[in-house]
Order: sequence, then C-alpha cells, then structure tokens
Amino acid sequence: MPASAAVRKTPAASPQDALVDQHTSLVRRIAFHLITRLPPSVQVDDLIQAGMIGLLEASSNYAPGHGASFETFAGIRIRGAMLDEIRKSDWTPRSLHRKLRQIAEAIRNIETAESRDARDSEVAEKLGLSLDAYHQVLQDASGHRIFSLEDLIAGSESVSEGLSGKFDGPLEDLEHEQFRNMLAKAIAGLPEREKLVMALYYDEELNLRQIGEVLNVSESRVCQIHGQAVVRLRARLKEWAERDALID
Repeated sequence: MPASAAVRKTPAASPQDALVDQHTSLVRRIAFHLITRLPPSVQVDDLIQAGMIGLLEASSNYAPGHGASFETFAGIRIRGAMLDEIRKSDWTPRSLHRKLRQIAEAIRNIETAESRDARDSEVAEKLGLSLDAYHQVLQDASGHRIFSLEDLIAGSESVSEGLSGKFDGPLEDLEHEQFRNMLAKAIAGLPEREKLVMALYYDEELNLRQIGEVLNVSESRVCQIHGQAVVRLRARLKEWAERDALID
C-alpha cells in the first residue's frame, strides 16, 4: 500500500486528544513545582499520573466560550487532581488536625470578643497550653506541610488566590467573587509580621530559612508565624462563611 494511502487512513486526532497532547508538559511543570514543597514520601510520578487524569477531565469539560483559556482551566484541575492524590495518603496525625481546629476556634472566640487580633499568649491560655507548647503545635504543623502553598492553591501562586484553594467546597465556590474579596480583605488585615511572612513565602517564594534571615529570626520562628497566619485566616473566613450562610 502506498505511504500516502496509509496516511489518509490514519484517523485524525480529536480536539480533546489534541488538547491533551499540547498540554502534557503543563502537567510535568506543575508536578515538579509542587514536589519542591512536599515531603520525600510524595513521589513526583504519582503527581504526574494524577495530573494527567485532571488534564483528561479538563479536556472533556472545557467550554471555550466561558472566558478562561484552556491552560488556565486545565491548570486548576491538574493541581486539584494532584492535591486529591496527596490527601488520599495524608501523613498528618489526626490529633494535629484536631489541635489546629481548636486553635482556629480559640482565635475566632478571642477576636470576636476583643475586636482585635488574638495574641499568641491569649490563644495558648485559652487552650490550656504553655506558650512554648502552643508554638510547638504550629511548628509541628509546618513540618507536616499542613500549611504548604500546594495544599492551599486553586490555580494561582498569589497569596489571595492561592489560599482560596484550601477551603472545602466545589470549584465554583472557590471562584466566587465575594469569597475572593473577603479573602483578600482577611489577608490585608493580618498582623504586619504575619502578612510579611505570607508575602515573602507565597509571592516571593523564599524558603523559611531565607525569610528568617530577612526578619532576623530563626527558621522555626518563621514556621510558627506562618502557621499562625494561616490558622488566623481560616478562623476569620469560617466566621464570614457562617455569617454569609445566615444572610442567604
């Protein structure tokens, strides 16, 4: 059979297949970006496999008329698929998750009662912990990467967009403009040192040691400040979500 005939009989790639072929490098790029901030127990091949599933789903569900480019649309779903894979094998002790929920609740109660930022010493006292023990919980959480950027993102490396990915709910809720506005306001309202650590870590992508050098504090202290900032944001946004639900 002539080669030209063989070529004619080869079925053309579908638009979906073409999108997948064109964006496989995006999966690898996201996977290798995420892996740098995850513990050694997470394998990059597992992230890539999960990301390819996200890419396939994105290619099936993409609607060009909705405004976002395919790369942006796919990036969100690729990251989401990778995060789902990570959460399936959560290495963090349940007791630590429980302590963090208690910290967030204590912060909410103090800030509601006092109408100001909750201090570390106040949170520790409310939980019946010494200040050192309280700081150790925050440091332990950072060591388990509970507060990693990759567990918070929803498609953007900026702080305001990145943190929205952590909160439970469908993607549509994460993209809700009112939520984003409240999130940006909550970040802007952080104590200055917490806000600076978040900006250096998420926007400037400095590591904890480098941030410590900027602030002239230890790396462990940066872990504590970072953890405090994220728990404070969770506490404040939970209060907003409950109030918003009552209004609705």
